[in-house]
Amino acid sequence: MDLFRLIALLVIVSSICAYINARFIKLPGTIGIMTIAIALSIIILIIDGLNPGVANYLTALAKNINFTSTVLNIMLGFLLFSSSFNLNTKRLKREMRPVFILSTIGVIISTAVFGGLFYVIASLFKINIPILYCFLFGALISPTDPVAVGAIIKGSKLSVHLETIISGESLFNDGIGLVLFVTILEIIRSGKNNINVGDTLLLFVQEVFGGIVLGLVLGYIAYILMKTIKDFQTIVLVSLGLVMSISVLATLLDLSIPLAVVCAGLFAGDKSINTDWRDHSHESLEKFWLLIDEMLNTILFVMIGLQMVNLPFLNNYWLIGSIAIVVILIARWFSIVLPITFLRQPLKITYSHINILTWAGLRGGISIALALSLPYSPYRHIILAGSYFVVIFSVIVQGLTLNKLINFSVKREKKT
Repeated sequence: MDLFRLIALLVIVSSICAYINARFIKLPGTIGIMTIAIALSIIILIIDGLNPGVANYLTALAKNINFTSTVLNIMLGFLLFSSSFNLNTKRLKREMRPVFILSTIGVIISTAVFGGLFYVIASLFKINIPILYCFLFGALISPTDPVAVGAIIKGSKLSVHLETIISGESLFNDGIGLVLFVTILEIIRSGKNNINVGDTLLLFVQEVFGGIVLGLVLGYIAYILMKTIKDFQTIVLVSLGLVMSISVLATLLDLSIPLAVVCAGLFAGDKSINTDWRDHSHESLEKFWLLIDEMLNTILFVMIGLQMVNLPFLNNYWLIGSIAIVVILIARWFSIVLPITFLRQPLKITYSHINILTWAGLRGGISIALALSLPYSPYRHIILAGSYFVVIFSVIVQGLTLNKLINFSVKREKKT
């Protein structure tokens, strides 16, 4: 199938899923769209088993999409830039301390706890997977997804304080998670006996700080360019060029694309490009990127649902998924409780807040993309199956119940 047909079919399927959800099912956008796409995948598998020729185009759509490349190299930059560009930076600065700790130390704790627990529990059920691969699994599944999180908490009764922490953490922890993933994967490739601690630390520092510097420099250049013109079409093109140039340069220089894009988006979004009070270019640019975010969001969750066609059907498929779901919730809880224990009083974070932060840890396309990017090994299918289960559970189950938990916590706080 040629590229145009592939894109056309993906957009058509996405629009149909979005319409069915908006017209009939009426679930929150990402949840409803992903549910419909999963149901469509199941129908494709059934039809393909009975008569392969009937579902030919949809099967080809699911199997011909390079999900990893599309998400990590193309869509991720646009989605993260949109989220960071529209984020209230004044609120983020006030909550920067917990955001920084949860998106760095929190991800590392979650990766360690998940890796250790998954290894122990999997061994009890005679699922053999080396400890390093368990930590690799933890690195790709620990970061929360900014797309899923932003879509679910939008319009909820969540306090501004917690909403900023959750949104900010989900923006930054993708970059840290990706760096951890690359670092652990490099250790596995090198072998236990050939691990060079200096090179590993250098790779980590290069990815993190190099990405931040690249994002700030290019974000500043783009801001200066946009501020000196009034033609809105050119302003939009400059912002698009900013995201694409970051993706290209970060890939060439082995820097973190998520961290670079988020830093550029925060910098450009924090400073108005309006030259006088009659100019509304900045507000219009915010609306443009909000539209891009919602469209790509729809397509991404349709792609996630359709990936079920490519999922390996293992004998202990359901068992692996169930273990991964339980373990990631435990790891998420520890990743919040341990660092926040020392900050609880100044940040006014209660145990009900910890429960909300735990349940708001939604996973999405990034985790599946990283799992699909793994080189072939006997353990790749275990990680892929577990990742898919965690993503489905977090988006559908946690997504549908998160606002109920928030409302319950709000009522409880008012009573006390």
